Amino acid sequence: MGTQSPPENGYGRSNSLEEKSAKEKAIDEWLPITSSRNAKWWYSAFHNVTAMVGAGVLSLPYAMAELGWGPGVTVLILSWIITLYTLWQMVEMHEMVPGRRFDRYHELGQYAFGEKLGLYIVVPQQLIVEVGVCIVYMVTGGKSLQKFHDTVCSTCKHIKLTYFIMIFASVHFVLSHLPNFNSISGVSLAAAVMSLSYSTIAWGASVDKGVQPDVQYGYKAKTTAGTVFNFFSALGDVAFAYAGHNVVLEIQATIPSTPEKPSKGPMWRGVIVAYIVVALCYFPVALVGYWMFGNSVQDNILISLEKPAWLIAMANMFVVVHVIGSYQIYAMPVFDMMETVLVKKLNFKPSTTLRFIVRNLYVAFTMFIGITFPFFGGLLGFFGGFAFAPTTYFLPCVMWLAIYKPRKFSLSWWTNWICIVFGLMLMILSPIGGLRQIILQAKDYEFYS
Repeated sequence: MGTQSPPENGYGRSNSLEEKSAKEKAIDEWLPITSSRNAKWWYSAFHNVTAMVGAGVLSLPYAMAELGWGPGVTVLILSWIITLYTLWQMVEMHEMVPGRRFDRYHELGQYAFGEKLGLYIVVPQQLIVEVGVCIVYMVTGGKSLQKFHDTVCSTCKHIKLTYFIMIFASVHFVLSHLPNFNSISGVSLAAAVMSLSYSTIAWGASVDKGVQPDVQYGYKAKTTAGTVFNFFSALGDVAFAYAGHNVVLEIQATIPSTPEKPSKGPMWRGVIVAYIVVALCYFPVALVGYWMFGNSVQDNILISLEKPAWLIAMANMFVVVHVIGSYQIYAMPVFDMMETVLVKKLNFKPSTTLRFIVRNLYVAFTMFIGITFPFFGGLLGFFGGFAFAPTTYFLPCVMWLAIYKPRKFSLSWWTNWICIVFGLMLMILSPIGGLRQIILQAKDYEFYS
């Protein structure tokens, strides 16, 4: 008899639980990833295109020159297939537990590997990719603005890159206050259209220029070591051109879902469209650019094209609009992480003021790092290798094996292990090439250039 607890205590406890869940629900409705769930399938298409197609597409012909025809085409196609497969896995795993949605990459990691281990495995890698990409896009946006200025006004006084990065950042001090993914869908759509536009300009103008006289397709490096290291570096450049997986679950979280109509249907439709667009951007640029210019192609195909000036200026402006959208897509999960920690762990009140301060500080931080290290893209080739490869190529496969436990030596088992081995090779080899690039280019690196 003495062991029975008073009924009113139980009632009080359920009441406090209800209050707690109501409070958590209110917080979820405020956080950027979970606040709006009314996205259409085509939102996922252009969000994925914006996340995946970077300005790095313009360096694909250069990567092809360092890989050669056979390996280059193989890596391009293999990466396309493997990343589409790992993306499909993530879309499938989003709602594999009935009545629950894994809205964030780390939530899926926690389900697969355990509460703490999941966080330790996923969050650092996701942050390296997302913050790293934001910093690179700060520099890319600034450089493209500078190229636009220099092309349009070649006789004007030279303006430092620092100021162009500041101009680019000023846009984000405004756009970063859009509350959630669905509110940036217009920016993302413009960015996706731009990526297709400047890719088409790049390969179209290359075709117009025609195959260059005395074009050569051999390896450029004079030494075997040089060839091998360049090969590793280019391997990373091509493989990481498909790295949009860090924001996939966050994009899917914005799509409505019911037991009859789960979100994976519209999400997958959007992903297929996105991958077709990605193929239309990557394959023609990489293959046509290399075919026309051979191993003399510049690391940005627009530099090899030079003329007509108005077209190159326009392409650079398209790049600027595109990286504005990409920056926002990669910043949104970071905003979500920071706001979650502040509101759930440190008990700050969800408010517009909190959001205003946090997001402005983040934009200012990425701008400052971009201005200080304008060669950050070179560094990302090294650091990115450790984070891009796992989050894109093999973490989804490891999670799939941990959760679904397919039968040994079955097709699913083999497919996942092949992807894991390929991803591990990328993770080991590409940073080696990236590190050598840093060592060779370090003498040209200038802070605040």
